[in-house]
Amino acid sequence: MGMPFAGRGEGGPTEVSAETLFGLRHVVRNSPERGLSPVGRPGGFAGRRRGNGLEIVDVRLFSEGDDARHIDAAATARTAKTHVRTFREERDRAALLVADFRLPMLWGTRGRLRSVAAAGALALAGWRVVEGGGRVGLMVLTGGGEQYIPPKPRERGMATVCEALQRAHEAAVGEAEGPRDQATGDLSTLLEGAIARSSRGTRIVFATALDGADETFDRLAAAAGRRFDLEILLMIDPFEKAAPRGAYPFLPMGENGKSALGWAFLTGERRMRDDQRIERLRAAGVTIRMLASDANWSLMAGALEGFDDPRS
Repeated sequence: MGMPFAGRGEGGPTEVSAETLFGLRHVVRNSPERGLSPVGRPGGFAGRRRGNGLEIVDVRLFSEGDDARHIDAAATARTAKTHVRTFREERDRAALLVADFRLPMLWGTRGRLRSVAAAGALALAGWRVVEGGGRVGLMVLTGGGEQYIPPKPRERGMATVCEALQRAHEAAVGEAEGPRDQATGDLSTLLEGAIARSSRGTRIVFATALDGADETFDRLAAAAGRRFDLEILLMIDPFEKAAPRGAYPFLPMGENGKSALGWAFLTGERRMRDDQRIERLRAAGVTIRMLASDANWSLMAGALEGFDDPRS
């Protein structure tokens, strides 16, 4: 089998590389989520079964690529929006990776941007699911809107996810360097879209720094935690953990080709609010993993397996 993404670069602290993300498979290959395969037997990959399974697990919004034969007429008539039924065999395992590539994520002081770290963390999580015989999909939010890719199995599914993460990040950087007259997107809307496109039992892995998260997001996350396995990968830059109080100058990207010096005022109050939010979400059943954005991929993979990151 030939190597995918031929000719692509290795990325860097400010770039997401599909080749690098695809190569992270070797980091988790010896420690995936083994469990049971979709056929209920221990071991490697399960062969594809004919048909779509017999169990109707959920009804969700229609997305591009869905089979029109699965449209649910009752839900469509009731909501005036096209809905489809989703089926699965027993023990089918799927994960929806959710990437926050809004403007606040395009920031970093050491190692790499938080957005680049988020892409790597999601790729590691995706490989763990695929190595265990599951399927992986993707949702990405940039300043220009959302993108959704339905869950797919095996290497081909992860190749699609890696390519989409690279393209979305390139688009996000381009948007940040352009005019600022567009909205940056909303985390609550992104989470709501992820819930609408997920079947009951789907694992939702959400990589973000929670910038701009409000009470609506908290309520949605708490509700989603009761229906799905919701895991938030909280990307933390080293500066956020150790910065003393004071005023800090910064130079933003873009601004129509001009750069004006800005100031950030740190009082410690936001960190306190964030800590309180984390405790509330954990109490509601949401798994939150705090990941240092400059951590090496092996350390980050260990944190995703439940081991403590010593820098968390």
